[in-house]
Amino acid sequence: MKTIYAAFALSIASIAFSQKNLERVEPAFWWKGMKNPELQILVYGKEVGNNEITLSDGIQIKDIRKVDNPNYVFITVNTNEINVPKFTINIKKGKKNVGSYLYELKQRNPGSANRESFTSKDFMYLIMPDRFANGDEKNDSKPELTEKADRSLPNGRHGGDLRGILNNLDYIQNLGATAVWLTPVNEDNEKVYSYHGYAQTDLYKIDGRYGTNEDYKNLSQELNKRNMKLVMDYVTNHWGGSHWMIKDLPSKDWIHWFDEGEKGFKRSNYKTTTQFDTNASDIDKKYALDGWFDTTMPDINQKNPLVLKYLIQNAIWWIEYAELGGFRVDTYPYNDKEAIAKWAKAITDEYPKFNIVGETWLYTAAQIAAWQKNSKIGEIEGYNSNLPSVMDFMLFENMPKALKEKEGWDKGMIRIYDSFTSDFLYPDINNLLVFFENHDTERWNEIFNASPDAYKIGLAMISTVRGIPQIYYGSEIGMRGDKKEGGDADIRRDFPGGWKSDKQNAFNPSSQTPEQKEFFHFTQKLLNWRKGKEVIHTGKTKNFVPQDGIFVYFRYNEKESVMVVINNNEKDQTLDLKRFAESLNGFTKGKDIISGKDILLQNSMNIPAKTPLIIELEK
Repeated sequence: MKTIYAAFALSIASIAFSQKNLERVEPAFWWKGMKNPELQILVYGKEVGNNEITLSDGIQIKDIRKVDNPNYVFITVNTNEINVPKFTINIKKGKKNVGSYLYELKQRNPGSANRESFTSKDFMYLIMPDRFANGDEKNDSKPELTEKADRSLPNGRHGGDLRGILNNLDYIQNLGATAVWLTPVNEDNEKVYSYHGYAQTDLYKIDGRYGTNEDYKNLSQELNKRNMKLVMDYVTNHWGGSHWMIKDLPSKDWIHWFDEGEKGFKRSNYKTTTQFDTNASDIDKKYALDGWFDTTMPDINQKNPLVLKYLIQNAIWWIEYAELGGFRVDTYPYNDKEAIAKWAKAITDEYPKFNIVGETWLYTAAQIAAWQKNSKIGEIEGYNSNLPSVMDFMLFENMPKALKEKEGWDKGMIRIYDSFTSDFLYPDINNLLVFFENHDTERWNEIFNASPDAYKIGLAMISTVRGIPQIYYGSEIGMRGDKKEGGDADIRRDFPGGWKSDKQNAFNPSSQTPEQKEFFHFTQKLLNWRKGKEVIHTGKTKNFVPQDGIFVYFRYNEKESVMVVINNNEKDQTLDLKRFAESLNGFTKGKDIISGKDILLQNSMNIPAKTPLIIELEK
């Protein structure tokens, strides 16, 4: 924090800058034909703000903004008024040209504005790239990047990269996943603990230890060829302390500062419920939103119009450049809610089908639903988040409890049912991300001691309820990780076979252990079945209150119906089918989609212990 504060003071005094007159231009290029033709160009160089800025070809500058730091200028142009593919930005000191940049306006790809994004038709596979597969050992360490690869360090960089993911696309596709969410791969040049990527230091550059911008674009294009989508993990709330702009702040209000604390630092109180608490104190709101997520993650001030425009354009740049299929946005409720609503709207105005899911880590449906676009909070506050999708942390929280605890009036499988009773609060019930673990949580297979039965129940549920299911890499082979004992590193273990030196290659089904095969084959069968099931993607739901540790629900539409039975008991159970007559009316048999066996729907049905049954009903 001390170095950040000092860098700010030095920048104002114009001390210790590079001798270059023009060091950065962001975005480096743009596109013609955007719905919003207004483009803000950041120009950075030694005392560039003290010079005259002109554009070639008679192009008019709509607006020019100078800030506290003379090393920055923000130029706004109307791209509709520019009739040349390239033009020059000139920096003049008197009559002398002291710097220039050739700016390009590219042509958009046909249909770019209507690109498809992830929906409830998809199954999302979450990867932490550093821990998945090392496809190019030459980029494990980079001279220009501080932290070097050392696989012996649990919290160090292990060498996984974009090439490793590309090399294993067949594995991911054969598994049945249709969308791939990568934790951040933009440059994170912190001294240590940089592998997670959430302390980004350059928003326009892929970290060299993962590959290049072109590699990232290539991965997205290869996924698109397979009718799959690449989902970028986007961070609007904070940057890394080593970000080049943090080291030389454009203005002090680019980030949040506090009078108390260490040189302006104050940790967030993490109470994001204050965003919609009508009785919340101002001080609690401030500490929640303006406090830093961590000491190495300065909190970005989205209320600053220049900051907000920078974030909007950066997001659009990546969508257009890399042909992305969606965003997952980190720490969503920690952003200024008015500003982040403008951010989401600007993106979805440009790309109407583009999906954005926010990390809404709250535990009640009311608190989570408040963040979804067109939520009922608008009737109270007149606020609309414009955020299409949210994460169902309520279901995530209740699932392990439901499976582990003894059945009771408000315990056991009733918790799962209760998770769905507030679905009326969500404006778009099919656009929820449903999951039982991710890169920040205890591994499901650790909670249940690598029990295939518990995994099958969990996967069956998230695969058949409303929403967009997501699993975390390695779950499909039974990978474990103890966050309580081993910390984040233990829930982010290397995928076996991702490194040449690995003794076993679990990417190859024939090389998997019998235990891994059981997890893998169930996952593969279920995910590939789900791909073509519209009744699961958009069908209605009929829930039956759980009884005696058994939860039954139906997914149905005008064409078909699927019966899901979850038996969480340690013993086989006999299910009386008369209770489900309203949903079984007209159906005489069904097929178990996992075993392929026919099931007669007569008076009763035997349900094996600790088993999920997914039955396609037939007349």
